[in-house]
Amino acid sequence: MSFQIRGLDAALFAPLFNFSEAELSAVGALKVVADEADAYPCRVSLTRVGKGEELLLINHAHQSTPTSPYRVSGPIFVSRLAKAGHYRDELPPMLRDRLLSLRAYDSDALIVDAEVAEGEQVLAVIERFLANPNVAHVDTHFARRGCFGARIERA
Repeated sequence: MSFQIRGLDAALFAPLFNFSEAELSAVGALKVVADEADAYPCRVSLTRVGKGEELLLINHAHQSTPTSPYRVSGPIFVSRLAKAGHYRDELPPMLRDRLLSLRAYDSDALIVDAEVAEGEQVLAVIERFLANPNVAHVDTHFARRGCFGARIERA
């Protein structure tokens, strides 16, 4: 089954890069500079940023359906330099070598199925979930820290 993974819209976060530390603090966000390569996954580009790159650490509501008991938000990194990532039938770089929690949701934002997988196993789980007609989308989370990774939809 063909699928796609799109990064979040950079325009949603761009104004925040002009906020002062106090203004960021008021909205529960921080400016961060990557102190090592391969450690900060940007949810716009769907890649891990290089050392020295500026990011925001901000709370993001990725499952926001008001009538769902599975509403959830959590911390994400967004790079100042990010360009929108779009991947079809492949995992973006930031998801390829991490232990992931995958949660399949129906059109009412209720969980239909869930699984933990890593590497090539992730593709098999995505295929199985999307083969279920009741599944509207799949959300990935980094299993160890629980942060939202990306949303997977049928292509």
